[in-house]
Amino acid sequence: MNTGGRRSELDTRAVTLVLACAALWGLGQVAAKLGLAEIPPLLQAALRSVGAALLLLGWCAWRRLPVFARDGTGPAGLVAGLLFAAEFACIFSGLQFTTASRMTVFLYVAPFVVALGMPLISRSERLQATQVGGLLLAFAGVVWAFAEGLTQPAAGDRQWLGDALGLAAACFWGVTTLTVRGTRLATASAEKTLLYQLVVSGAALGAASLLRGETVPAALSPLSWGVLGFQTVLITFASYLVWFWLVRHYPATKISSFTLLTPLFGLLAGVLLLNEPLTARLATALATVCLGIWLVNRPRPA
Repeated sequence: MNTGGRRSELDTRAVTLVLACAALWGLGQVAAKLGLAEIPPLLQAALRSVGAALLLLGWCAWRRLPVFARDGTGPAGLVAGLLFAAEFACIFSGLQFTTASRMTVFLYVAPFVVALGMPLISRSERLQATQVGGLLLAFAGVVWAFAEGLTQPAAGDRQWLGDALGLAAACFWGVTTLTVRGTRLATASAEKTLLYQLVVSGAALGAASLLRGETVPAALSPLSWGVLGFQTVLITFASYLVWFWLVRHYPATKISSFTLLTPLFGLLAGVLLLNEPLTARLATALATVCLGIWLVNRPRPA
């Protein structure tokens, strides 16, 4: 990808790309939940990392990108990869105990982790009071959209464990973003940054799957193959490659605020694909999130 200089504000390209990522991620938890019917959680996470790593290596070879050149990013890449592995170990394991909707709600606490940590890395990304209010407003919209599900333990007695793993995954995601911005990875290409995370997480998750004694399925249904392919190609390879390019070239706090749209995209997908009702609660929440994101991203006064 083009590795031009950093921008201080989001342009049309950035907004379009981050919205596309959010739409894909809105389907991600549903896809993972479907895959758990046949593929154990850690194995599923490992397979998608390994598959996406192979795709990325092919992409880098085709574009002749020097991703194996020594540039001092190794230690930071190892840390980012382990954080990435921990995030998805929590997500896939947590989906065994909670619903995809609840997992999505708790996972998108990550922008708060980024907002709190970025001023320690870049003083220019310190949030104004209005931006803090916008971030809180956007998250309140997300919670409002899922309020009914949050008050009903429909997933069983161990739903709290899945919810806790979702919160842990959010923290790991936020810290991964801060690691990319606050270390030598900030000077690496998006391809190299993602390759570190895919290779390290694939190895770590694969080892964890073996240690846990997960069973490799003898055969998979077409649905499971489709779900695994969707996660590998579109989410783990394409969308994450775009995401790390965005983090390198645009303000991380503003980019992260858009991820709060992801759970609402998940609900909208249910309306369009599963004929679920479009409620007034959802419409109000969507408007609230859009207003919150506008407050976070509006230009600061001179």
